[in-house]
Amino acid sequence: MSERLEIPRTQRKRRSHAERSAETQSRIKRAVVEAIADLGFHRTTAAEISRRAGVSWGAAQHHFGDKDGILIAVLVDSFNRFAERLASIAVEGAPLEERVATFVDAAWEHFASPHYRCTFEILLNMPSPDWASRELPLRDATLDAWRSIWHRFFGDAGLTPRKTVAVQYYTISVLSGLAAMKRFEGPTAERHRIELGLLEDTLVRELGRGSD
Repeated sequence: MSERLEIPRTQRKRRSHAERSAETQSRIKRAVVEAIADLGFHRTTAAEISRRAGVSWGAAQHHFGDKDGILIAVLVDSFNRFAERLASIAVEGAPLEERVATFVDAAWEHFASPHYRCTFEILLNMPSPDWASRELPLRDATLDAWRSIWHRFFGDAGLTPRKTVAVQYYTISVLSGLAAMKRFEGPTAERHRIELGLLEDTLVRELGRGSD
């Protein structure tokens, strides 16, 4: 009599409460980004977020407090994606032209994404009267992180503090403007490449001048 072959059952590992919470929060934030990308800010209602995330609005409030809390979490998540993308790039010892090209390419990848469109629409609409009290600390932290990223790429440029801020804001303005044009006019990738090339040329020129 032959013995019966039994295949051992693999025991499914139970996720921790923290893991389940993180997954739910991720679904809710992803639902906001997708809804704003598809419908725009004003049509991204609590009901729409709940439907896309597959959770009740009560569950969403449990994790984030209110809609503003969700929106702030989306802003933080969006910038963290940008910061992580830039932080993963090795720049030490690279010539200025290479650092500028790498920075602009990586930054544009973020600014052209649904995550940045979502960020832009949230900041543009500033949804509630107490938004400023919650947004200002986030804005300050974001600017500090942006300065840190910029310093890693271009800290050796030797610009004055005033000129550094001007070049940083110019860069953000150009990338934001191109992102807006991409949404409303849908210019070709070739046109974007030309415009981004102009930004690169400007950064190389201004950063290369140092404190002169």
